[in-house]
Amino acid sequence: MSLLTGLITMSLAAVTAGAVQAAQPPPGRPNILVILTDDQGRGDYSAFGTPDIRTPNIDRIFHEGITFNNFYANSSVCSPSRAALLTGCYPDRVGVPGVIREETPNDSWGYFSKKAVLLPQVLRKAGYDSALIGKWHLGIGSPNTPTERGFDLFKGFLGDMMDDYYNHRRHGLNLMRHNLQTIDPQGHATDIFADWACEYLNDRAAHHASKPFFLYLAFNAPHDPIQPPPDFLQRVKQREPNMKENRARLVALIEHLDSGIGRVLNTLDSTGLSKDTIVIFTSDNGGILANGANNGPWRSEKGHMYEGGLRVPAAARWPGLIKPGTSTDRNSLTMDIFATACEAAGTSPPKGIDAESFLPELLGRKLVRKRPQDYFVRREGGAAYGGKTIEALRMGDWKILQDNPHLPLELYNLAEDPRESNDQSKQHPDIFKQMLDALMRQIQIGGQTPWQK
Repeated sequence: MSLLTGLITMSLAAVTAGAVQAAQPPPGRPNILVILTDDQGRGDYSAFGTPDIRTPNIDRIFHEGITFNNFYANSSVCSPSRAALLTGCYPDRVGVPGVIREETPNDSWGYFSKKAVLLPQVLRKAGYDSALIGKWHLGIGSPNTPTERGFDLFKGFLGDMMDDYYNHRRHGLNLMRHNLQTIDPQGHATDIFADWACEYLNDRAAHHASKPFFLYLAFNAPHDPIQPPPDFLQRVKQREPNMKENRARLVALIEHLDSGIGRVLNTLDSTGLSKDTIVIFTSDNGGILANGANNGPWRSEKGHMYEGGLRVPAAARWPGLIKPGTSTDRNSLTMDIFATACEAAGTSPPKGIDAESFLPELLGRKLVRKRPQDYFVRREGGAAYGGKTIEALRMGDWKILQDNPHLPLELYNLAEDPRESNDQSKQHPDIFKQMLDALMRQIQIGGQTPWQK
């Protein structure tokens, strides 16, 4: 048996057995704050070394905690990554292989499984209050709204994107909700979501300090439309007079996002909640190059199975427990946040999930991965996709992918070719076949869950 075949066998056994055991957490039950941005490229924050952007508040999380050098979104588009974060499963296993657009059902490519167990439901058993502020994007109707799926509080936007950051409509529909009630707040969506998060934190500190919380703060910035407040755009243009217009607008939108994140971090500090709160920061997928995104040195962008669509910024901060200024090369996925939160809370995740906790890595203990492969999927419509899927699977240094459903699969060795410029499928037919077998098996597993209502 080859090493690769052995890894495939181990992987299938892990999927079948599926149980993930919770290790002993550190003393106490920490608050958990997950900040998810929307379409933020791997290099679009200044701590990455990008010289034309200023993100001092996002940088705080990286400098005051641990940087993930190899963090991946579960998909290159929104809904699947969000489903993975909240369930700890590959997204097609919970009915979300593609973008959910229930307001335009002929172009909706997922339906969130009623059988899926969400993170707020698991944490509730451990005594946590859970809130989602910001973007949901896993359904706009019952039973797939946040409070019906386990959150105690929802203030945010149900849909996929806003057509305008100030009027918050999508296809003319108002999808802003406070729990199940339709609301119509005023202002830029980023400011609204940051303000609501600060209000929640102040309320927890003042009235519920003894009960831990899970706050999922999901901004829709810097997703289209690229609509920064005018003062932020003017500031960027004055600082970077030679910057292209599309890049200037995106940088300004991210810097405005950074200011909102700063208000949230400052509220943690002012309320005394910081020392008892794990902050995890990441993005749902890579950025859009036509908008001027910086995905680092990696190939391609949002929507694609190359590294530029899947690699995302990620960091975690926990004062006194995560050593500042550290980094990890561990390959982690969005869904691993689920298992990490469960372990930190001292509760066991559901059996059969795909996620692995990276909590020991945060606390300075090297962690051997049990999951031998990482799988990525996207289903989409239109002439380019026709309702079909594109996928990728990584095992060790090897990655097989199909970035277009009408074109052949490709094989890359990421250690030798991190920019995916030299397809090795013809040079290594044995590895290609073994990787393809593993990919097809993963597709079969995902196919066990319906993705339409």
